[in-house]
Amino acid sequence: MAEKLIILGSGPSGLTAAIYAARADLNPLVLEGINPGGQLMGTTEVDNFPGFPDGIMGPELIQNMKKQAERFGAKFETKNVDSVDFSNPKNLKLVVSEKTYETESLIIATGATARWLNLGKDEERFWGKGYTACATCDGFFFRDKIVGVVGGGDSACEEADFLTKFATKVYLIHRRDELRASKPMQKRVFDNPKIEILWDKNVTDLHGENLLESVELTDSKTDKKNSLKLDGLFVSIGHTPATKFLGESLEKLPNGYLKVENHTKTKIPSVFVAGDVCDHQYRQAITAAGMGCMAALDAERYLTGGISQTY
Repeated sequence: MAEKLIILGSGPSGLTAAIYAARADLNPLVLEGINPGGQLMGTTEVDNFPGFPDGIMGPELIQNMKKQAERFGAKFETKNVDSVDFSNPKNLKLVVSEKTYETESLIIATGATARWLNLGKDEERFWGKGYTACATCDGFFFRDKIVGVVGGGDSACEEADFLTKFATKVYLIHRRDELRASKPMQKRVFDNPKIEILWDKNVTDLHGENLLESVELTDSKTDKKNSLKLDGLFVSIGHTPATKFLGESLEKLPNGYLKVENHTKTKIPSVFVAGDVCDHQYRQAITAAGMGCMAALDAERYLTGGISQTY
């Protein structure tokens, strides 16, 4: 028997959608993925989510959201979707291994993952312990510290500039001899006395005991190596949205993120999108949660005939 609503993903957007959908008696099934919780599961203290004046650990926040959704009747299965069939918008099909799920409506909240530097086990060991991918989330913890930002695009330059509010020194580490960022963003970096650009450098190793203490830099032209003392390293070389399983069933932006109209809607009237899988600008837990709320409300209106199926 087909489900009324299936939600893909169990980060802040998917879980918020599950809370709202369950409260609306839609009995949502959440396919939370084989690594549930999204990026917050690799985050230590979250200080910028409203309602927690003393902060909260990322995994604890996720668990609280899941319990809240379960309290209202949301069901959870730890599975990834392999492929989809949206040929019939009123009977969407999701293939998981050899099983096919059918649903009247769908919310895609599968998120995006930060691109790492491919440094092996040390990268996992220091994740959340000085090594991170979100200056907005974690910059506050590096007040009066020395940090580095890896990248050369607008996001990397923006994060480097933002971090100067807290850090005493920010190194912008770039593998080339010129930035890819827009000219106004480059000017902001060049004019900031706290930022020093390290040209033609790749981060090739991470060092420290319990926390990150230094990084190994390798010159991209000479292969010469040297060590740089850092209290924190922010990787800003892009994110990869989790959309591969969708194939060409939905429209995507040139950067691979899902295209939405009117906040959460897609070209298929029964399919809605929320969170980092479509948001390449903000990428915050609170904005993802807000989109999850909107997607659930839109799905509810669709299922109850409150949304026109003509776009």
